[in-house]
Amino acid sequence: MGMAVSLDLADDLPVPELERLADGVFDWLRVVDTIFSTYKPESEISRLGRGELRRADCSPVVGEVLDRCAELWRETDGYFDINAGGRLDPSGYVKGWAVQRACDRLLAEGSANHCLNAGGDIFVRGAPGGRSRWRVGIRHPWEAMSVAWVLEVTNTAVATSGTYERGNHVLNPFTGAPATALRSVTVVGPELGTADAYATAALAMGMRGLDWLATLPGHECAVVTEEGQAMRSPNLPVAPSAHLT
Repeated sequence: MGMAVSLDLADDLPVPELERLADGVFDWLRVVDTIFSTYKPESEISRLGRGELRRADCSPVVGEVLDRCAELWRETDGYFDINAGGRLDPSGYVKGWAVQRACDRLLAEGSANHCLNAGGDIFVRGAPGGRSRWRVGIRHPWEAMSVAWVLEVTNTAVATSGTYERGNHVLNPFTGAPATALRSVTVVGPELGTADAYATAALAMGMRGLDWLATLPGHECAVVTEEGQAMRSPNLPVAPSAHLT
């Protein structure tokens, strides 16, 4: 889907086994890209959006994703809308869902310590050698080589939606206008697909998204506004002495 993906396997396993696990992750992500990429006219989701393919004729995962997106539309009061741009585009959920599914497969196949990062949406499990948690940097929304916060997390999803790389690509589905009030929204929670969708919805809401994020049970957040204000929830797992500068 046009993004960089990195995988860190921190398990004490033989190299051939680590290579097998890594190959499985990237094979899965290629399958997801083939089915869901909105950049490929021959993908199932593109053909479904054009009416060339019926949902019943799609891969089972398409129905799974669309059903969850419908639930997220209700959970976000309509702000997570996969049709907001005038075409079917569930990418705001698919990326996180695909990474979460890959990490769940890794656990089932014997990897208890890993970090998978797809375009800034991250799931970590266990910890790297010699540490109790992973350290995850949230990119500074104006300075590409700096971080706004550093988190210390384990068994956790970290999803960020922002305007600093792709411009104002998230729309307010009720007005059709680009969402411009927030520069960056990060949501931390137990499952990456949901965290990804929540971050996208909050960005679409604009300033109203700050109050909405505070109502989400089991999730923490960090937000930077277009005017440069930085805010975070009280229990965001920030590493000591790591903050926006």
